[in-house]
Amino acid sequence: MIINNSKFIYFFFIFSFIHFQVVIGSGLRFYGRGYPIDERTSYDVFRENPVTFSGSLEMTFDLSLYSTTHIGNIVRIKTDNNSPIFNLFYNGHGEKQLFLLNEEGKSNLINISLDKSNYSPRQWLTVHLSFDLKNKTIELTVGEQTFKVDNVIIPEKFAPTIVFGRSDHIIDVPSFVIKNLSVGNGKKYRFLLNESHGNTVHDINGRKIGYVANPDWLINDSYHWKSEVQFSSSTVAGTNFHQERQELYYLNRDSLIIFNLRTKNSHTVVFNSTCPVNLSVGTTFIDQKNHRLYCYEIFEGSQNPTIASLDLDSFEWRIESYEHLSFQLHHHASFFDVLSRQHIIFGGFGNRRFSNQFYSYNLDNSEWGDYPVNNEEGITPRYFASMGYDEHSHSLYIFGGTGNVSGDQLLGRDYFYDLFQLDLHSNELTKVWEMPWQQVNVVPVRGMIIDDDNSFYTLCYPEHYTESFLKLYKFSLDEAGYTILGDSIPIHSDKIKTNANLYFDKELKTLYAIVHQFEDDIKSEMHVYSLAFPPITASELAEHPPTVKSNIKFLFYFILGLVIILLVGTVLYIIRRRGKFKTKNLDDGVPESHHQMKTFNKRKSYPLTIQKKFKDRQGKCSIYLFGKFTVLTHENRDITYMFSKKLKDTFCLLLQYSQESGGITSRHLSRELWPEKPLREVKNTRNVTINRLRKILEEVDGLELLYDNGIFTLNLNESIYCDYIRCMQISSNLSDSENAELFEIVTRGKFLEDEDSPFYDTMKHETEKRIEPIILRSMKENEAKGEYRMAIELAETIFHIDPMNEVAITCLINSMQKLGMNKEAKIRYLSYLIEYKKIMGKEHPMPMNL
Repeated sequence: MIINNSKFIYFFFIFSFIHFQVVIGSGLRFYGRGYPIDERTSYDVFRENPVTFSGSLEMTFDLSLYSTTHIGNIVRIKTDNNSPIFNLFYNGHGEKQLFLLNEEGKSNLINISLDKSNYSPRQWLTVHLSFDLKNKTIELTVGEQTFKVDNVIIPEKFAPTIVFGRSDHIIDVPSFVIKNLSVGNGKKYRFLLNESHGNTVHDINGRKIGYVANPDWLINDSYHWKSEVQFSSSTVAGTNFHQERQELYYLNRDSLIIFNLRTKNSHTVVFNSTCPVNLSVGTTFIDQKNHRLYCYEIFEGSQNPTIASLDLDSFEWRIESYEHLSFQLHHHASFFDVLSRQHIIFGGFGNRRFSNQFYSYNLDNSEWGDYPVNNEEGITPRYFASMGYDEHSHSLYIFGGTGNVSGDQLLGRDYFYDLFQLDLHSNELTKVWEMPWQQVNVVPVRGMIIDDDNSFYTLCYPEHYTESFLKLYKFSLDEAGYTILGDSIPIHSDKIKTNANLYFDKELKTLYAIVHQFEDDIKSEMHVYSLAFPPITASELAEHPPTVKSNIKFLFYFILGLVIILLVGTVLYIIRRRGKFKTKNLDDGVPESHHQMKTFNKRKSYPLTIQKKFKDRQGKCSIYLFGKFTVLTHENRDITYMFSKKLKDTFCLLLQYSQESGGITSRHLSRELWPEKPLREVKNTRNVTINRLRKILEEVDGLELLYDNGIFTLNLNESIYCDYIRCMQISSNLSDSENAELFEIVTRGKFLEDEDSPFYDTMKHETEKRIEPIILRSMKENEAKGEYRMAIELAETIFHIDPMNEVAITCLINSMQKLGMNKEAKIRYLSYLIEYKKIMGKEHPMPMNL
């Protein structure tokens, strides 16, 4: 039996080694309807190496739709010049998801309908399309449904042009991702789509086969943390994650913001009555089984409630307890045990003391108490420890932190790089390992993710720096050693209440980092970042895209690795037989110093979200205020994540007044940004904000923040592109040659679309007042010339400014009808009528008869 198990282990490692490239996050994401036509993704599978097929042709790929309400082309198959063209078209406008296989311009051949309630956004579906060229049949499978059509006119032999996404005049593209593409018959062409940059697509053997325009390579999502969303609160707030519902929560006493990870939508619930607990730190936990969110304060000097729970269905509060501990425990580790219905906490800092005690709050009797632990290992008093739960062993793992043996803050503190296991069956605490640490000291965040491969992930950062960076670490549960994965996340760590956490969504296979930064002891911001799982290292990202040369190198290392595995396996087997097997500590990775982390962060390259259209923008720093606020360096590195809400507000105010008035006085700036505070109290806060902004703007070549005679000015030279400034220049003296550039700017999205602060109102009004008549005039001209698709695009842009514009809706509907989009026109007009009633409070007085 031992021999069989050993053989299984050998084959498992060999299999894992061979399939390494498949395991990491591969795929191609398509820019769709939300982007200008020229920026939408188009993937020609055999453009670099045309292939002829005879007898049959089969195509299989995995498909994930980022929105189930879009419409557009998934894939288009051209045969010969005079033969039919087939396309797989998606329509998500109704209650069902429709996959339509069409003979283009003639008829629908197969119609597959999926219930949206069973197939959520971003869920993976397998699509299989089979052409029997001899028997003239086509078969389509989407998910679990398969349909077949006979007597189709197709040649017995042809070299297909297979294009995913935008293709020729087919410009409607939904937002979707494909991976694991296979095309062929007897000979299969397999495409892992695991490139990290560039337009060339290689097959599994590293050969150049296809070409893609405007690609968004999914493998970058396994290395680059993506900024998802951010929220702010003017009062103390807390955060948490509900795995079952796939929701992130950000709440204060008055309201709850819910961010859905699958749809990327957020909404705010305002409570009927405020949270009974006077939030000081904002710690929370969730009873997911009963869908209740608990807010609690460890220490409360008054007689107010200390624990209250929120029903996540009715959003009603319930007081749970008035009990509290006798001292504060900042940055304690915690876990809610569903089986025992206890919230267990460990460690923390308060009253100038570090703690090594375990406490628990029992939901059934609403009481705090000591949690009985056999602590013979002598875990050192600490705070900033990370805690995670292993469901297989029903154990808690506790890693790292900072403190000292005595627990007395006045004696200084050490950093710990050790791992303890707490068996929740026996309550026995044992030390698993401890490692030496020669690099800059770091602390972990509150949560850790324990993986099935007997390892755990957590974020670590040097909390003793103001401007610090979180890095993702992978540790073994058995032996000391780690690997650093992904790039870094910025965190401003001045305030004791600032914290971060790490969550894992099993269905989406995505890690989520929450950075909860406090501006002072009350106001805070929550930043959400995502990273595709499994994450990869910088060296693994550099290995993509794969080539024939790299595959030969891979084969060499595979054979070498196979020999090593066999030798090591044989030695381990012999040692086991002799009963002398001992666990050894291995160091899996090379740590980086704080200086190295900062240097690497400066040179890292983020995936571009905006494909530049005009040559005069190449090599320039770019600032976008239309659509999502975005700042790119001249190296096309996205540094938007560096701008907090307050820094972004400051930057936009400076930009506005620098263009309109030559600058803004420090007094005026203070009034706009901190209207609730007396001017004498704002000076220090304003100076800190300006200094932080200056530091970020060092990344933007050609931009200076000047201060002279009490006036702040942003000076932009010609090496910087700003869509807002360019829009003002063009709209002041518009020529026909600049029409296209203006339309590219305004169709990117609503001006400052996510900003609702009152001081933006004037800037928005003046900008929109200048561009609206230009867009309206051009929309009418395009409609008159028969350029209906451009007229539709411009009409949609008008709705960014005036959602009730009747000229735009009339043009939009007429243009859709001219293009034969009658069904889409009805749906769009119905949406307009619903929105009209919602905004105006009454029915439209003269509805169109469609």
